[in-house]
Amino acid sequence: MVKSKNILYWTRIATVIGKLYIAATDKGLVFVGSQDGSLSEMEKWVDRRFPNVKWLENGEKLREEAKEITEYLQGDREVFHFPVDLEGTDFQKRVWEQLKEIPYGQVQTYSDIALALDNPKAVRAVGSAIGQNPMLIVIPCHRVIGKNGKLTGYRGGMKMKEHLLLLERQGV
Repeated sequence: MVKSKNILYWTRIATVIGKLYIAATDKGLVFVGSQDGSLSEMEKWVDRRFPNVKWLENGEKLREEAKEITEYLQGDREVFHFPVDLEGTDFQKRVWEQLKEIPYGQVQTYSDIALALDNPKAVRAVGSAIGQNPMLIVIPCHRVIGKNGKLTGYRGGMKMKEHLLLLERQGV
């Protein structure tokens, strides 16, 4: 088997909130799409990050990731155990790793994330990095809200963000 980013495995999974596209390299998951998102959403992201990659639809290869994401959306899972293969700048990766530290059922503000990164003036940069998060749900950017306590933008749409936050509040 090729151990590189020359092959991108992908599938579309049916969940309680709709269908989601997911994709992975041999190293781990790289993309989770938005609620009922189109294939072109994933294609655009992949084209920017993985030029010349060979696409291979393979639901069996992504069986564990699909199972865990489905369990999370059913309220039966709080933590993911599959590997991820983060593709982004060093700053984006630091922000995304910080997002994974937000406990299930809790929220933080963009300012909280910037402070946790020892860079309190980087609130806008944090927001930009969060907006580039390729793995909705798995890297829980839905747990980030505005300083005033209001919900802010979300790549998956506000309906999806509201659903995820409600799901987690009910599970806590």
